[in-house]
Amino acid sequence: MADKALNKAAARLDDKTWGHRWGFADTRFVVNPDRSVKVTGQRYAVSGYDMPGFIPFVEEMLGVQIDLNDIKPERADKPVPEPNLNAGFMADLAAAFPAARHTTDRRERLLHSHGQTTADEVYQVLYNHLDRVVDLVVYPESQDDVVRLIELAADHNVCLVPYGGGTSVSCALKLPDSDPRMIVSVDMRRMDAIEWVDRENFRACVQAGITGKVLEEKLAELGFTCGHEPDSVELSTLGGWIATNASGMKKNRYGNIEDIVEQVTLVTPQGVVENLDAMPRVSMGIEPQQVAFGSEGNLGIITRAVIRIHQLPEVTRYGSLVFRDFKTGTDFLFDLSRSGALPASIRLVDNVQFRFGQALKGRATSGDKLMSRIQKTVLTDVKGFDPHELVAATIVMEGAAAEVAHQEAEIKRLARKHGGISGGAHNGQRGYMLTYAIAYIRDFLTDYHIIGETYETTVPWSRISEVCDAVAARAAEMHKSFGLPGRAYVSPRITQVYHTGVCIYFTHGFSAKGADAPDRIFAEIEHAMRETIMAHGGSISHHHGIGKLRRDFLPQTLTPASVELLRDIKAATDPQNVFGVANNVFAPEPAGQ
Repeated sequence: MADKALNKAAARLDDKTWGHRWGFADTRFVVNPDRSVKVTGQRYAVSGYDMPGFIPFVEEMLGVQIDLNDIKPERADKPVPEPNLNAGFMADLAAAFPAARHTTDRRERLLHSHGQTTADEVYQVLYNHLDRVVDLVVYPESQDDVVRLIELAADHNVCLVPYGGGTSVSCALKLPDSDPRMIVSVDMRRMDAIEWVDRENFRACVQAGITGKVLEEKLAELGFTCGHEPDSVELSTLGGWIATNASGMKKNRYGNIEDIVEQVTLVTPQGVVENLDAMPRVSMGIEPQQVAFGSEGNLGIITRAVIRIHQLPEVTRYGSLVFRDFKTGTDFLFDLSRSGALPASIRLVDNVQFRFGQALKGRATSGDKLMSRIQKTVLTDVKGFDPHELVAATIVMEGAAAEVAHQEAEIKRLARKHGGISGGAHNGQRGYMLTYAIAYIRDFLTDYHIIGETYETTVPWSRISEVCDAVAARAAEMHKSFGLPGRAYVSPRITQVYHTGVCIYFTHGFSAKGADAPDRIFAEIEHAMRETIMAHGGSISHHHGIGKLRRDFLPQTLTPASVELLRDIKAATDPQNVFGVANNVFAPEPAGQ
């Protein structure tokens, strides 16, 4: 019997977001008078205490001295042009929708005109200007609203851009400045209800505008979890996950988004695309609803999905391991991937990120100092680890008690085989939870002329070292060629494990102090990094998607016939190009091609 859980997630003051920057308004990194750093608020495990090692670590890694009095000024008078309003569309919209469901407010329009891509979006809105701003923001509250809105857009030749959490890092929300039409952002976050829960068959029908944070809170009240936890889970939405073909940190247990979703509803200008029944699996030939996955706003609006849910785990246990070096840690992951005992999440960070984790700790007490000396003695003197080579793995195990016990025993066995040493449950939990707070560091450092981003890719097991070495070398080469101060920060971590390979996340940053157009320099280097990744065996993306940022690399990913097939689907479902955000293969060809 399905339970009705018609629970609209109320907006809460404590979840007010920063706006153009990443995250929540109550959370940011601030500098104390003694050059220590603190995270405001109480939202995260790193909040509320002083970190004396943070600034010295950043200075050491980048090879620069940070002048904390030299703050890059954010543009206060952010330009927002007058809206380009289609009079016929606006008249019909006013007749069909209450005034509270749409706005031309300047701030709302600007907020809905970009994602979180560093150089091309965030840097532009904070310090320069956006080339194009949406003309109107609409907030549908039902599928009928979405259908009617698309009809009006088609009638009046208006462009619609779906908007979820605004967390895209692929320029997917960057607006095409060559489109002369009125552009409307369709903010889906009022469609955030769990429509029903089928307890017997472990599935739920969920509206696409719900954020991961609210989804998990509402399911937990009913004794369930979805289990999809991307780094952006607090802000990103179910519809956004599907539109980017997302992956979560606990994919080993719960699957990637394509494994979680059984049925998806995509509303297009030609009608609704969906399977009529949600099934565990079905062989029906080509399955039309699959076009929603990775669609990136090009085909229509995702309004809801039937997802697989799980009972809340009986046991959740954390762990951490320290290995001699990155190669040893990778060998451990390879063996673990074949053991049948993969935990919900296991991530391997390199030495740089391991030391960064230490820099994010608070002031050491006498007991902390004693324990640190003991740990250092064990690692360096007894185990013979080089403190500048050792790496760490963080582990999350979830499920039945017996299942978790089996995973824990197998992980310990394989760790011993590879000379690993336990770092304890506390460090494992802390390392996992740090993911959410670390995202705020980018915006903090940008204030001090340091620009950075993360790149992710999928790599076969046999080419992990090759890709990591090539990226580090190319970053150093590009850094030197642009005459940038200090040195580049490049650090890989393995975040997901598969049978045939892994997902590698690279964190890359540098000081751009004194450089002309640092955003353009960063964009050029970022392009070179992806070029290097793919030249050495990596993929175009693991889960961030293509958007406009990686469009240049599609010829290395898809055959011409594949591209034409996708464009034919677009022409069939959206012949007027109502959804003209122009991501992926649907971006217009550059002039001269």
